[in-house]
Amino acid sequence: MRGRAAAPAGRATGMKAAKKASKATKAAKTAKPKRTAKQLLAVANRAAGAEAARRARHLKALSRASGAERELEELVFGGSLREEEDELLRRLAGPRRVAAAKKKGLQDDSSDSTVANEAKRDLLLKNPAWVDEDDEAEEIVDMTHKYRKDLMKSDAETTLTKKKLKKRLEEEFQDAMGGVPAWADLENRKKSKRTSSDSDSDEDDDLLRRTGNFITSSESLPRGILKMSTCPPANQERFANGKLVTVQFHPSAQVVMTAGHDRSVSLFQVDGIRNPKIQSIYLESFPIYKARFSMDGEQVIATGTHHRMFFVYDMMAGSIIPVPKVRGLEEKFLRNFELSPDGSFMLLIGTSGYLHLLSMKTKELISTMKVNGRCTASAFTPDSSKIYSYTKEGEVFIWDVRSRKCVHKFEDEGCLEGKCIAISKNNQYMACGSSSGVVNLYTTDACLKENRPKPVKAIMNLVTSATCVTFNPTTEILAVASRDADEAVKLVHLPSYTVFSNFPVFRRKQIYLTQSMDFSPRSGYFSVANNKGKALLFSWLSLLESSPYCLSDYAIHPVCIPFDFPLLWSGAETLFILLKEDTGENEPVTEVKTALELFTTLA
Repeated sequence: MRGRAAAPAGRATGMKAAKKASKATKAAKTAKPKRTAKQLLAVANRAAGAEAARRARHLKALSRASGAERELEELVFGGSLREEEDELLRRLAGPRRVAAAKKKGLQDDSSDSTVANEAKRDLLLKNPAWVDEDDEAEEIVDMTHKYRKDLMKSDAETTLTKKKLKKRLEEEFQDAMGGVPAWADLENRKKSKRTSSDSDSDEDDDLLRRTGNFITSSESLPRGILKMSTCPPANQERFANGKLVTVQFHPSAQVVMTAGHDRSVSLFQVDGIRNPKIQSIYLESFPIYKARFSMDGEQVIATGTHHRMFFVYDMMAGSIIPVPKVRGLEEKFLRNFELSPDGSFMLLIGTSGYLHLLSMKTKELISTMKVNGRCTASAFTPDSSKIYSYTKEGEVFIWDVRSRKCVHKFEDEGCLEGKCIAISKNNQYMACGSSSGVVNLYTTDACLKENRPKPVKAIMNLVTSATCVTFNPTTEILAVASRDADEAVKLVHLPSYTVFSNFPVFRRKQIYLTQSMDFSPRSGYFSVANNKGKALLFSWLSLLESSPYCLSDYAIHPVCIPFDFPLLWSGAETLFILLKEDTGENEPVTEVKTALELFTTLA
């Protein structure tokens, strides 16, 4: 048993040895002999020679290619080393750039070589690919067409060439414009561009030499949102007991006047913080209908609601002068009136269309004028040469003050019943407010020439009768209001004829029923008198920023600013501390003045 088992094990060992021997012989047959370093170097040299020969054949084939093929290859795969970069760019630019370069002329740089310049000349002097004969032929235009008949100088001129028609249109345009406009004069525009570029470079140099605040505000009032601040009421130290019918700023001093049905006229100093009271006068049994400062600021004229007389308060003398009756004046009541800007006349608006012109010096009647219908409002022009009278029937009469004659009459467009009228301080605009709430804005030039002028803007933001309109001194804002509805005040931006959206404040009752409005002399403050006896005060930051008198809003030095200088109050004999005129001295000078003298003589 053991002999039989050992025989197969010996056979398996012999077979494994035979397989290993056969594998070794096969590996010996397939193995390649190892190459030496010299043999490898020779193989590399042969490969390099073959590559050089291939390149030579390729270059030779390229040299046989046509010129068109070479140019195409250069454009697609890049320019050859013989061409300059600028020459290739000109070729790619096309025939239009080449033609433009012909007109300008060829300018050779000193740094370019002679060969490059000659190549550029040859390139730029190429002839165009084709010439269109239709472009050279002059097109004939029919002048008998209805749009071109006015350009014909004679009946025989029925046709014109395009060039002649263009010249004719240029002549017509220049005649209409009074010459060549600056924007159409190309030569002057080029010169101005050169000069402006030179000046800009100078400004840049100057900017780099110094430091400082270079941010400035625009002089024009922006539209849309008005920067404003709500100040304490102007009469917060003495509210009126009833309706406040008048609020007006002094023409030259830092004072505001209020008057109402409580029979009192009050003066307040305007500072936007305390607004202290200066003085109040009481007119017994005389409810005030209207009160106004005289143009010199020395007097206050006040009329009553049911009286034939009126009062004159002389602020210099501190006396109240009643004017019981004007000789030659047959009126039951004297209520509405206007004062001329030059301080010479007082216009009383009577009943049945009568207008009475009085002298401000003597308070005597000069002349009487009459309009057709009932006059509801009147206004003087800024030069006091004309009077605009607005009737209940919607007609506007223009009177010459010297001759007292009507020089023109026109109808307010769409007016049902005239209510109020105002003229801007620069005599550019006139505003008419009617019972429908529409305020028509006209130019004074159109009002003087046309019988039915078209308004430049119809302001329809009021839903009740427009009872008060006024312009600010710079003619940038028009204030319109109605006394028949709460918060019925709108401020119109005149350059754009749009309404400021942030006044009055939305969903906040503050103004109530507007009775009177006025702007300060520099438009820094705006005051509204309401039926609650308050003179609301607002400061316009948008206007104050561009004003040279931002602190006081008046063309005088700041007077009695409470948080800077002490005040002693004793009724009319108020003591003030003023600043001396700016003459290089920094020492403050104390002067004692009465309230009346201060606000009328030191402006």
